[in-house]
Amino acid sequence: MTAPSILTTPFSDVDPFSPDVLEDPLPFQADLRNAGPVVYLRTYDVYAMGRYEQVRAALSDWQTFQSAAGVGLSNFRYEKPWRPPSLLLEADPPHHDAPRAVLSTILGPREIRRLGEAWAADAESLVDDLLSKGTEFDAVADLASSFPLRVFPDAVGIPEEGRKNLLPYGDHVFNAFGPPNELVAKGEPRVAELSASIASQCARDVLTSEGFGAQIWAAADRGDITEEQAPLIVRSLLTAGVDTTVNGLAAVLYAFATNPEQWARLRENPALARTAFDEAVRFESPVQTFFRTTTRDIEVGGTLIPEGKKILMFLGSANRDPRRWENPHAFDLNRDPSGHVGFGFGIHQCIGQHIARLEAATLLDVLARRITSIGISGPTRRHHNNTLRAWQSLPVRVSVE
Repeated sequence: MTAPSILTTPFSDVDPFSPDVLEDPLPFQADLRNAGPVVYLRTYDVYAMGRYEQVRAALSDWQTFQSAAGVGLSNFRYEKPWRPPSLLLEADPPHHDAPRAVLSTILGPREIRRLGEAWAADAESLVDDLLSKGTEFDAVADLASSFPLRVFPDAVGIPEEGRKNLLPYGDHVFNAFGPPNELVAKGEPRVAELSASIASQCARDVLTSEGFGAQIWAAADRGDITEEQAPLIVRSLLTAGVDTTVNGLAAVLYAFATNPEQWARLRENPALARTAFDEAVRFESPVQTFFRTTTRDIEVGGTLIPEGKKILMFLGSANRDPRRWENPHAFDLNRDPSGHVGFGFGIHQCIGQHIARLEAATLLDVLARRITSIGISGPTRRHHNNTLRAWQSLPVRVSVE
């Protein structure tokens, strides 16, 4: 990368979606931050932001950095989306307002409290079953994937047979936010099948009568949203509410397995469970990147970005920026991680983040009471995705009371 100057924009020829960077994005992100507040990525003709100050500012300014042109590399001004755009993630006011308001009510504090007791029982049952088979297991397959797929679809109200396609569909959606590389090509043969499967789960007559999905359809009956919007809002829950939580749980389990002193702290003070999850989201940033599109010419950090250009925001880099975080590469329960951008920021901030926190805190509470230590027991494997920082396998060995 070039050094930044007032006259030139620093640039990079590195492909941030290459296998090497997806496997370990930290060196590239450090170079990005050091190069300047804005860096031109010549591979894709986009501008990139890797520092916390600029990323957070862009996330907060939806009027200038719009989502409605797509939060991926594809520009909806000129390219047809491969699926109907998300009414939450890929829309701006005023089209974004009614769907957001409906979900804010449905996913409010009262609903979260109602779920807590049932989810605690589910977590106890899952951990009982797991530990009855031994003290070595895969923390991704046996915990991070199993628990969300056990409780969240129930909360939405989709039937058991519709759940097997949630993770592969989500994987493709998040890959499709990036360039049309081999990761996207790998998922394309199943796109029609997976899309049809997920769409069928969003229909009124398929959903149970008391879940989030039914409440979304009830909002359509009241006229708060349209009947055309209802299934797309249910789809948003199914798309964003599983993969991100799975990888958030994997992140916090990995962080504890590699930082045993922090596990000891959690066991001493179980109230730190929610802090631990947010610190893990900052530390690992399960959602690594999102794009925006400029609505006007704007100067950022000495760089004039033209109207209509794609901006690639590196959330993971912002969450490791030493300009914002002291000792950013440490997972530390002494830290106040609030302010991280792992859930986004501004009006497009993840609307289901409190649900994810509840899932994580519930599972961590059970594990902290049952498990005295957790450590890596074999080779770990990352799962490459154009947007997500994900795990394929995380073998661990635990000690129990």
